[in-house]
Amino acid sequence: MKYRKRIYYTDGQKGLMWDRWQRGESLHQIAALFDRRHTSVRRILAESGGIRPSQRRRSVRVLSLAVREEISRGMAAGKSMRTIAASLGRAPSTISRELGRNEGRQGYRASQADQAAWDRARRHKPCKLILHRALARQVASKLQQQWSPQQVAGWLQRTYPDDTSRQVSHETIYRTLYIQSRGALKQELLAHLRRTRGMRRSRHHTQKTPDHGRIKDTISISERPASAEDRAVPGHWEGDLLFGDRNSQIATLVERYTRYVMLVKVDGKDTETVVNALIKNARRLPKQLYQSLTWDRGKEMAAHRRFTLATDIQVYFCDPHHPWQRGSNENTNGLLRQYFPKGVSLSNVSQAELDEVARKLNERPRKTLGYETPAERYRQVVASIG
Repeated sequence: MKYRKRIYYTDGQKGLMWDRWQRGESLHQIAALFDRRHTSVRRILAESGGIRPSQRRRSVRVLSLAVREEISRGMAAGKSMRTIAASLGRAPSTISRELGRNEGRQGYRASQADQAAWDRARRHKPCKLILHRALARQVASKLQQQWSPQQVAGWLQRTYPDDTSRQVSHETIYRTLYIQSRGALKQELLAHLRRTRGMRRSRHHTQKTPDHGRIKDTISISERPASAEDRAVPGHWEGDLLFGDRNSQIATLVERYTRYVMLVKVDGKDTETVVNALIKNARRLPKQLYQSLTWDRGKEMAAHRRFTLATDIQVYFCDPHHPWQRGSNENTNGLLRQYFPKGVSLSNVSQAELDEVARKLNERPRKTLGYETPAERYRQVVASIG
């Protein structure tokens, strides 16, 4: 293996790394710019957990290098502190403290004093979760229940609206998890996040581009009723298959108005097996709560017409390569990866276990519902039609 001499990146090079990282480029792509290995770049980015450090700036009130040069010249010329202070428009006490911190009259050097001041300014601000340990324990407890930082922050704000000491932003939670030097939350809690990576990635890093099949006689999502599009009434669902290892999968269904989740065990991904399972599940709900179903263009819904004939529920399909058009379901599938990680077989998961996972999801507060839970919103709908 070719040996490469270690280099020390300049501030400009580090800034370029962060720019590329925030645009979603990989470590390998960034490292290629410097003819380095990806580990060289990772070392820089991992120091702050993949979160770009804020740029340091000097306060306009502090002494600049130019001012310190004037102080140094004045000392060399034998001028008094009051004379130097008057010429700079500063208080004599300011000059006195500056000299006292930096070797006094005889040892004062402008460049050394300026660098020392810059180093002293690097004060650590205690994290809010360090100062409020009870709040940190509460946040950790919710994270262990697979809540996202945003859900935790929203729930705290809703639960303690008049007590800011018991509130914390989701960004603070993320930073405390990824920047371990803060020390308020244990790194093991990262395993409870939807994305369990050790560094925070840009939202632009990956985009899902699945290979969709072609289905006959589809009705486009553009023809879906306006009441379904604007979530004005309940009863319009989004669905998809969530895949595991060894040809295993489950069907996931999300109601657009309440974000209520149902999970359906399916023994195969062929269209007959999937449609039969969806028909059986649909019959569990009253007609008012199941009026339409929006699906991706996977071949498992090739027999969608049979589903409609059996249930009187119209199926709409997303445009090709547009899975984000059923965003509620895409988001839910991401949440489900906390319970069913990629590579884990789903073949031995029972319907009872799926129902338990769905219950946990439905009891998690959602930002889009004003931090109510889908279960609360769903019960309100059931009561209104009952």
